[in-house]
Amino acid sequence: MYHKNNKDAFDKGVVFFSDIEIESDKKEWYEHPACKGVFLKDLVTGKDTDGRFSYHLVRVQKNCEVMDHDHETQWEFNRVIGGKGVFLMGDKEIVLAPGQTFVTPPKIHHTVSAYDDELSLLAVFIPALA
Repeated sequence: MYHKNNKDAFDKGVVFFSDIEIESDKKEWYEHPACKGVFLKDLVTGKDTDGRFSYHLVRVQKNCEVMDHDHETQWEFNRVIGGKGVFLMGDKEIVLAPGQTFVTPPKIHHTVSAYDDELSLLAVFIPALA
């Protein structure tokens, strides 16, 4: 299936494993419990990978943010698939645009904010989020 942009491709795509296929359009979006205007879709969970990694779509609505936080044991890899925003990690500030990837090691505080447009990310956690 052809998609006009990256955001649609991931939102309506398929994750292939050796024995299963996960259709992302059959997964539900839910609001982040601590961050207003941030929505998640769990494409691959720790249950699917014996806790080795998890794979998520993230939407940060315009003028909203994933507040300052860290992860005790996970490395976090985020690929920008749509929109623009800013990533703060310590005293480093990075302007985000489609095609960029930012990586956060365990125990490092970070924040992700959307600008005047929704920011869409593909997030991978190693090991998986609980």
